[in-house]
Amino acid sequence: MLTGKRLATVVAVVGASLLVVSACTSGGSDRNDRSSAGFADCVSKPTTCNSGQTRKGGSLTYAIEKKISNWNQNDVEGNQQEFGLIVGNVLPQAFIPQPDLKPSMNQDLLVSAERTSTEPQTVVYKIQPTATWDDGTPVTADDFVYAWRTQNGRDCADCAAASTAGYEQVSSVTGSDDGRTVTVVYSTPYTDWQQIFGPMYPAHVAKQHGDLAQSWNWFADNQINYSAGPFKVAQYQPDVAVTLTPNDKWYGKHRSPLDKLVFRIITDQNQEIPALQNGEVQVVYPQPSKDIIDQVKQIPGVNSMIGKGLTWEHLDLNLKNKFFGDKVLRQAVFTATNRDEIISKTVGQFDTTIKPLNSHNLVPGQEGYQDVVSATGAGKGDVEGARKLLTDAGYKDVGTALKTPTGEAVTLRIVYTAGIALRQQTCELFQAQMQKLGIKVDIAPTDSLGENLEKGDFDVVLFAWVADPYPFAGALQLWKSDSGSNFGKWQNKDSDALLEQAATGTDKAKAVAALNQADEIMSKDFYVLPLFQKPTFLAAYNKFVNVRDNATNAGPPYNAGVWGQKAS
Repeated sequence: MLTGKRLATVVAVVGASLLVVSACTSGGSDRNDRSSAGFADCVSKPTTCNSGQTRKGGSLTYAIEKKISNWNQNDVEGNQQEFGLIVGNVLPQAFIPQPDLKPSMNQDLLVSAERTSTEPQTVVYKIQPTATWDDGTPVTADDFVYAWRTQNGRDCADCAAASTAGYEQVSSVTGSDDGRTVTVVYSTPYTDWQQIFGPMYPAHVAKQHGDLAQSWNWFADNQINYSAGPFKVAQYQPDVAVTLTPNDKWYGKHRSPLDKLVFRIITDQNQEIPALQNGEVQVVYPQPSKDIIDQVKQIPGVNSMIGKGLTWEHLDLNLKNKFFGDKVLRQAVFTATNRDEIISKTVGQFDTTIKPLNSHNLVPGQEGYQDVVSATGAGKGDVEGARKLLTDAGYKDVGTALKTPTGEAVTLRIVYTAGIALRQQTCELFQAQMQKLGIKVDIAPTDSLGENLEKGDFDVVLFAWVADPYPFAGALQLWKSDSGSNFGKWQNKDSDALLEQAATGTDKAKAVAALNQADEIMSKDFYVLPLFQKPTFLAAYNKFVNVRDNATNAGPPYNAGVWGQKAS
């Protein structure tokens, strides 16, 4: 899965979608039937289920599926879901997405965060008087200013920000009360103002490493050795594990009872459940499959649950590919893609509630969800319709060995994250579906999806976005023509204008309408095909409490500071 939007276990997408939920929780009505003891009440109590008193001591190891290639979470390459789980426990952020899919102010960091004016939109943050970095430097407005200046797209042209959404609308960030009060004034309103200012890197450390761009790159290249969160990075074994220990300068309400929290890197999903079984890891949050779920159910002392949230799987086309410059080919590829078959042979094997997703910004049950895909014919597996499109456009050898009207053989390369069985199966199904058009598709697993995406090293790519509860900011990040997270380089001025309108309004109904209009434009241009709302799967040893699903980009470790062994 990237955050903002995060690449979902891909990356997700660190990374991200930023989605708003009305009254839904992170699972369907049937979720109790798919949960074991400890997680059984997570439908009715998503933010408090599996709670309990803890005892001091012990360690907990959480499995992640991606390597760390960049230590700057806000950089386009570092914006990965798995890395975000670590950073969220080390660096401060103003608001934290919760298991009920809503944002909540970080009360450890902030006394308050209030929008005090709409003309111009003004937000005032009051920082807790005790909030400090672990070297004793106070967390102040300087940290907010650094976040803004490096991500607004103006002050640091060489800062490869994963998203400028929100920051680019801010006209000023000023401090008062010795920096403990931060006043943020917007040049244009920002609908999802709670989305920005997190994670924040230390401004006083940045000053030691050159100008904005130099410090940005320094943060990217160097292991984190500073903290203003409940944990600090104690050890990093490249491609093996990141070990966190409690921050002895932590100013928050609750100190971790654990001696250490380890994020174990297991890129081969086939090794993840054996690691759980033999006690190498105690919590896993894998891309689920029927085999994985069945294996976990056989492990004594392990509770598990299937849920749903703001993560969605999709196929993206690279419009810089010489073939995909032709809209007819893009339309044919998506028309021949059979989403029902993909679902039934992958996630449908263990969750019969999964249906094709028909929006690029919202999931069913969210306010404003609208089907903008079905009318285009995309995802229906209409091979004959796709062949007719190609034949009418002058393509040759349709259905055998497809050639362009000029006689060039059409071949494609689909990229996915290595070691994830469901993604491998999806790619194989896509490969077979394209063969019916005469298109040869090579499958290319990668260990560094973030790098592939940033470099445009793909023709077709399969991954997921993991969302925050901010749909308008997320849409700007993903689909705006000049966004660093618009990896396939789709450009449309009309869509850009509507996305800006959605993200800069104060009338939510009008913002949703503009968002869906922009989504219709993109759907009709056949750039990204949503596949399905991804099920989540969490498994944890029952001796640990306060571990629960959070199907946003914050992930289950959103509250890792209170994880611990049962008191009794």
